[in-house]
Amino acid sequence: MTKYDVVVTGAGMGGLSAAITLGSAGYKVLVIDRLSKPGGKMRQVFVDNLPIDSGPTVFTMRWVFDSLLDRANTSLEEHLTLKKAEVLARHAWDDEEDNPPLDLYADVARTEEAIGDFAGAREAKGYRSFCEEACNIFKTLKEPFMASQRPNLFQLPLRVGLTRLHNLFMTRPFDTMWNALGQHFSDPRLRQLFGRYATYCGSSPFEAAATLMLVAHVEQDGVWMVKGGMYKLACAMEDVAKSVGTDFSYDTSVTKMVCENGAVQGVVLNENEYIETKAVITNSDVAAVATGLFGPEVQSAVPFMHKNERSLSAMTWSAHVKSSGFPLAHHNVFFSRDYEGEFQTLFRGKSIPRDPTVYICAQDRNDDGNSLESSTVKDEPERMLILINAPANGDENDYTQEKVEANAQNTFSLLNRCGLELDRDPERRKVTTPSDFNHLFPATGGALYGRASHGWSSSFKRPAARTHIKGLYLAGGSAHPGPGIPMATLSGRLAAEQLMSDMVGKIPVRRSHGSTLEAAQ
Repeated sequence: MTKYDVVVTGAGMGGLSAAITLGSAGYKVLVIDRLSKPGGKMRQVFVDNLPIDSGPTVFTMRWVFDSLLDRANTSLEEHLTLKKAEVLARHAWDDEEDNPPLDLYADVARTEEAIGDFAGAREAKGYRSFCEEACNIFKTLKEPFMASQRPNLFQLPLRVGLTRLHNLFMTRPFDTMWNALGQHFSDPRLRQLFGRYATYCGSSPFEAAATLMLVAHVEQDGVWMVKGGMYKLACAMEDVAKSVGTDFSYDTSVTKMVCENGAVQGVVLNENEYIETKAVITNSDVAAVATGLFGPEVQSAVPFMHKNERSLSAMTWSAHVKSSGFPLAHHNVFFSRDYEGEFQTLFRGKSIPRDPTVYICAQDRNDDGNSLESSTVKDEPERMLILINAPANGDENDYTQEKVEANAQNTFSLLNRCGLELDRDPERRKVTTPSDFNHLFPATGGALYGRASHGWSSSFKRPAARTHIKGLYLAGGSAHPGPGIPMATLSGRLAAEQLMSDMVGKIPVRRSHGSTLEAAQ
């Protein structure tokens, strides 16, 4: 019978982070994933035998990875070639006015000037005040909330500090993002642009707390481009985990977690192989635990979440196509005319809007739109991820070919109205629907961000790392501190740290030189 100190289920960013943290501390770790490669939602799709990043495409909060890899006595630079983006994203609107695209820059002063040219001096001034508020929110919540074990409603004020309670109130948990943006911007296009940050958590800007404005500061602090694509980050994380002794088993399913007297004893793989362990960190969506996919013994470890509380899913096209007309940058957003109606349809109507906002990551272009290979983009097909938001109903809605083509027609028609022409050859694009995402990540309905961040209390509803079952811990975007590459990575570190704290003296830690030490925090 095989035995490990810790078993990690899921090789997403949370699972990889947990493995690096534990392996660096001397634990014997096994990472298991039902997929064939690491990365989880950070995945690749091949079109024309070319890899296309078809998951997260924005790399921020680099300090999370610098700190993590430092534990393993390595660095990002030893594994990746990174370039800090100057242009964060290019934005266009589907309206009757002939508006030029608006670029956001890492340089706040440069963006302020661009907004002034686009919408006037008043809006430029509003942007400056918006940046200051977003920065203050981030600074208030970074250490006591994001980078720490999940606090409850009473602990957070103590962590922030009783003398700084005003700062906590100023994170605006009781206001919606849309309302808060209206205090900075009168131009509805700019409210759309900055309201989109709510979708980074799979939420609606009309229901999400204004606290999420902190995402704007996160991007201004640094968006990094990875040479070779974002998937290289997942591969680098796997390499580091292996370097500190972690074992991996792919194409393998954990079909049951075995408990005795309320404590983890082991896991069953593919319904027949037993692995003994005293601790499990599950990097699967918490819904997989709550719905019993890991067996009834651990089903109560997290509260059941109603389907109406799910975050957004998506419909994506991984494409290798020619483009013309609109000058694409690396990151591009094309906004619909009826933004509020779009989210009403997504969350109330549970369907994909006929007039969707479209995101395109043009992966053969650098941040300002030039080719990664030369000074101009060649007249040849480019690798793109094309994405529209969708409801997380992939477990009950049949996304037929007819429905997919109807949504494709709506999507590409909006792009055409914004001046972008793309080849429509179906052989050069592969679609992923909410049903496909539900198959990739079972029990989610295709929700890509766990619970929607709607209302002031939503952040406290995401489960903490430690569960009431001894030895069972949670990591990933559906757990604290939330979704996104850096936040999921933080969740893995937090789960590993909580485990090590709880297991002091209970699991002997094996160092690479062969000695045995007790686990230490």
